[in-house]
Amino acid sequence: MTIYSWNVNGIRAIINKGAFTDFINNEYPDILCLQEIKAKPEQFNFDHNSYHAYWYPAEKSGYSGTGILTKTKPVSISYGLPEDIANEFNLSNDSYGNPNLEGRVITAEYPKFYVISVYTPNAKDDLTRLDLRHKKWDPAFLKYISKLEKTKPVIFCGDLNVAHTEDDLANPGPNRGKKGFTDEEREGIQAYLDAGYIDSLRQFKKGNGYYTWWSHFANSRARNVGWRIDYILISGSLKNKLKSANIFPKYLGSDHCPISIDMDL
Repeated sequence: MTIYSWNVNGIRAIINKGAFTDFINNEYPDILCLQEIKAKPEQFNFDHNSYHAYWYPAEKSGYSGTGILTKTKPVSISYGLPEDIANEFNLSNDSYGNPNLEGRVITAEYPKFYVISVYTPNAKDDLTRLDLRHKKWDPAFLKYISKLEKTKPVIFCGDLNVAHTEDDLANPGPNRGKKGFTDEEREGIQAYLDAGYIDSLRQFKKGNGYYTWWSHFANSRARNVGWRIDYILISGSLKNKLKSANIFPKYLGSDHCPISIDMDL
């Protein structure tokens, strides 16, 4: 089974460019998790007979949003974090809106595992959303996946908006303490690993140079001056079923590239 994740940074644009169809036809993933679709389903046309498509747009138009395309129909689909967990961590309106109404989490339940597409809130250039992310979102999401794992293993995919270690960005020095590389954001992803989740890519590829996002400035992508902020993390119980993990910078159309895992499921 191949599971892919891609922050498409606007599904309408990537469909209109033809990049999305090319990717689907070439890779033909069993499950595809999407982030930043930035549209409601009625605003774009995705027609592929091989897939069941599930979309979770943000309430705010043209913003955020996630989706899951899957060849196998899930047992169930759920949208957002459960209300009790959102309330426990006070995930409510800030100056940007309510993060649990921004289409950030969609969960597909299968007979033997869960797959989640997640788009973690961005801390913002001035770090005005850092506290929300560090003190509310990250612990709330960890509680959610920990609750699911009591039933069956979890695979969560998406743009986590953080470079975990210095190997996960080309220029760690000047970016330390800035959005995407603060101690608080890095603690959030470390908490997932401490809870037993596995960073799939790092089971196969060590060191730097493996990036998933590049700035539009200074020809960054061509020079591979980027960040790894997109991840596929899996429950520790699935480790022996993980066969490979990859990054696909050749696919254009977004400032992020697709990532994948191959599992014996």
